[in-house]
Parts: sequence; structure tokens; C-alpha cells
Amino acid sequence: MIDGPIYQRIAAELRENIKDGIYQVGQQIPTEDTLAGRFAVNRHTLRRAVGVLAAEGLVRVDQGRGMFVAAALVRYPIGQRVRFNESLKAQGIRPHYVLLRAEETTAFGAVARHLQVTPDEPIVRIDRLGLADESPLKISTSYFPLGPLPNLLQHIEHSESISRVFKEVYGCDHIRKSTTVTARMVRREDARLLSLPLNQPILMVESINVDQHGRIIEYGITRFRSDQTEVFFEFPGQTAGSLPDAAAD
Repeated sequence: MIDGPIYQRIAAELRENIKDGIYQVGQQIPTEDTLAGRFAVNRHTLRRAVGVLAAEGLVRVDQGRGMFVAAALVRYPIGQRVRFNESLKAQGIRPHYVLLRAEETTAFGAVARHLQVTPDEPIVRIDRLGLADESPLKISTSYFPLGPLPNLLQHIEHSESISRVFKEVYGCDHIRKSTTVTARMVRREDARLLSLPLNQPILMVESINVDQHGRIIEYGITRFRSDQTEVFFEFPGQTAGSLPDAAAD
């Protein structure tokens, strides 16, 4: 062990355990009582050591469940175009989607306002669970106006990429107009799908996307696992900045 305060030496040993694969990504680390016994320290000292590893992003602590080895953060840029799949592939991560809901419905309230359509106008709703290398990362709920996108449901149900459908079927670009990001506690159904405890915060991202003519073609609400996502802004003419944020595909 390295020299220094005992909690730092404990953190160093656990860090090496993770590096050596003794504890794998996603694996639960032994309990506080077990580790306190192993290192012959009190729980307060053990918690200081775990706090060091949590600050480094090596472990996460789920209240009521325990400590787990954290996965590497998925980096997601918010730029002019919506390119979630491409950003994951560039990191060597395989994106995959599970379709949760696909239906034609009618616009209402905030959805009608964001899509700039009249209430009761026909729209399409798509809900999908997004996975990164088979690990749940986000849930997206997207609404699309049928006016500029006729027969959208039959094209989009079985496609991994909404952007590709827009381009190949409708000749539309998929351009971000606005994005709003907030943090809130996860809701019960989202917690189940994302494998999160109910006391876990998530990033909620609301996006309005347009085509190359400025027509609104999507309003989306995406809920990201905040413990696995690092989101940043990209500005025209610059390399990526580093502000926490996120959006949908």
C-alpha cells in the first residue's frame, strides 16, 4: 500500500482491485461492514475511502443497494445535428434500441405547442429504450407531426436510426433547434427499465428538431442515466466544449 492516511491507502488498494479485474464493471463491491473488517477500520474511515473512488468515477453508491464498479461514462455531444448513434460508435460502443411503444395519436397540450400543430392533429408517438453495449442508458419519447412525414409509423418502427429514416424516406435533415436539460428523480417505470433505484437522479432532456427548411419534425423527451452519461456542447467552428447536457436521437 502507498504511504499516507489510512483511507487513501484503502482507496489505493481497492483501485488496484478494480484495475486488476477482481471487481468487474457493474459488479457489487463487498459491503461497508465487510470492507471495514477486511481493513480493520471503522465505517467512517471506509466511507472516506469509497468517497475518493466515487469522486474519481470508479464506483457508484446506490442508496439502499450498495456499492458498484462504475462503467466508463458515455460521452454524448450536443451539436447542430442529432447524431446519437454515430457518437456511440465512435467510442467503440454498440447502440441498440428496444421499441416500447409506437402509435398514431393526436396532439395535445404541450406536445401540440412544441410541434406547432393544432390540438387533435394526427401525430406519431415512439417510445424506445436505448442501450449502449446492451446496458440501458436512456428512454426516449418522441412525437412527430404527420403533415410533413406521412406514413411515418411504417418506416420508423423497425429502424435503429430516426435520422436515417428522415434522410432516406423524406429527404429531411435532422437538425437540433433547441435543447433543455433538467435533473430530476427517476420515476418508477423508468427506474425499472433503466435498472435504477428510485432515489437515483436522471438527466431529462427536451429537444425540438427541425428539417433543413426549419419545419419542426420532432419534439422529444429523453431520460438519461446520469451516472453513465457525460454530455457536452459542440459549437460551430469549435471543438467540443465541456458543459453537462444531453439529447435524443
